Amino acid sequence: MTIQKYKDLVEKRIKQTLQEWSEQPEITEKEIYRFLHNLKGTAGTVGMREVEALAESTLLFFSDDSHKSWSMEEWGDYLFPFNTLIDKNSSSVMINSLNSAKQLNNEEIRQNEILIIDDDVELVAILKETLEKQSYYVSIALSAERGLKKFYGSKPDMILLDILLPDISGIEVLNQIIGKAKKEHIPIIIISGEHSKEIQLHAYSLGVMDFVCKPVDLDLFLMLIKNRFELKREWQEAIIVDELTGAFNRKHFNQTMKQLVSDFKRTSRIFSLALIDLDHFKKVNDSYGHLVGDEVLQAFSHLVLNSIRVEDTFCRFGGEEFALFLPNTDAASALLVIERIQKNFSSLEFSAKNEIFQVSFSSGITEVTEADQESDRLIEEADQALYASKNAGRNQTILYSEHLLVIKKDKVLNVIIVDDDALIRRIMNSHFSTWRPANIGTVNIKSYANGLDFLEADWYSSEEKYIILLDGVMPDLDGVEVLERIRRTYPEVNILVIMLTGRNNQADIVHALQMGADDYVIKPFHMPELLSRIERLAYRFLF
Repeated sequence: MTIQKYKDLVEKRIKQTLQEWSEQPEITEKEIYRFLHNLKGTAGTVGMREVEALAESTLLFFSDDSHKSWSMEEWGDYLFPFNTLIDKNSSSVMINSLNSAKQLNNEEIRQNEILIIDDDVELVAILKETLEKQSYYVSIALSAERGLKKFYGSKPDMILLDILLPDISGIEVLNQIIGKAKKEHIPIIIISGEHSKEIQLHAYSLGVMDFVCKPVDLDLFLMLIKNRFELKREWQEAIIVDELTGAFNRKHFNQTMKQLVSDFKRTSRIFSLALIDLDHFKKVNDSYGHLVGDEVLQAFSHLVLNSIRVEDTFCRFGGEEFALFLPNTDAASALLVIERIQKNFSSLEFSAKNEIFQVSFSSGITEVTEADQESDRLIEEADQALYASKNAGRNQTILYSEHLLVIKKDKVLNVIIVDDDALIRRIMNSHFSTWRPANIGTVNIKSYANGLDFLEADWYSSEEKYIILLDGVMPDLDGVEVLERIRRTYPEVNILVIMLTGRNNQADIVHALQMGADDYVIKPFHMPELLSRIERLAYRFLF
């Protein structure tokens, strides 16, 4: 979408808001303040300088803390000049940010995920499209509550946070997430029209990395994002310890594997590899919260680190999955070590919400041999043994062997298409039928021509996961109404919803995100890009 189209959206929002307010007896001062505050930031960002200046000067007459209500006769003198300004000069100076942004080297930017927590819809849309053109993945939350959910659910690589949010202050959000963000090395950048020296000092004192004032200069903003991700990459390369658990990280796992395999090829010194996965760990997070989940991970890591030798290497392999290298140890001896740790860990008691609960783990072990001395093969063998232990009932350890009968529980993903356009359904069905994402065993596809048929169908099982591609505009029952029913009826943890929307359906996008949509895709779209987006969401969803 071009800058001019964003300017059109801003003008449309101004006219639509003033028209709606004209039909109401009174408007709260807080609503007026928020309207002007968002308008100031968005208008400046897209080059509507006169609108920005008028919003800034008008904002001085209103307060976010006031409980006063204004009639149209009162607020009209302040706000109707915006209509006059738009009609008089609808083509303000256009900024060239998007054109010069194309000069950035896309290949240097990794597929990092950026979470934007901001209710200024037009600005968010601009930032999303601009950042995704630079190969970033962007997720959006229009409220603090939704932002906190996305932060704990997807662990983004960077957070862009506004201070003025519709439910609670961005500073309160910052207080809740800053500790975990620091541990996970997630940079937080404040983007706000509230930029007094006191607010900036307070934000920096809490630990934000940068403070960007609205309106946003997109050229400088993109270079800042690129710079911060490069800095983060340097941190990650320099650090080999997982800060949460104290175990080594995946980078050190790779280095250790390479070294041990090299030693074996040179000296025939054997080693064993154990992959360990905490059983039903997601239920711990869902039942007691992520902070309690972190305590479980820390307790497990502490136990293992105090149960192994100096020459052993314990790594966090990913999420709740860990790896243990045992040099000069055959698989049978490694089994004794793991089973001892297993017994001690399953006896630990954790306390949360006035409940006592325990956690177990499953493990698979393999041993390096002359026949199997490649890193990928060893990991696959340990992984197969791990899945065998899970399939056998969990809380146990199984050794890999060539004769091991592994019935691996392949991940199953259900994709449901709800769209009244028969051609769209046919195209998507065709592409999904040949889609083979890595590590996902089965993709089941269903499609429905309208929302009512979908809601009345027997499509849901609590044991499975679903990604629903939902058209925003359909006859009888539109996509947002279908979304509301989905969120009311089914647990959010099992269902991701991607809204399919036309370019001009900005109101639908806002409502959908507020109602719990996880992402949106603008029609017309390219199927390879859509499949790539869904694959990324699916991995975060399933694993």
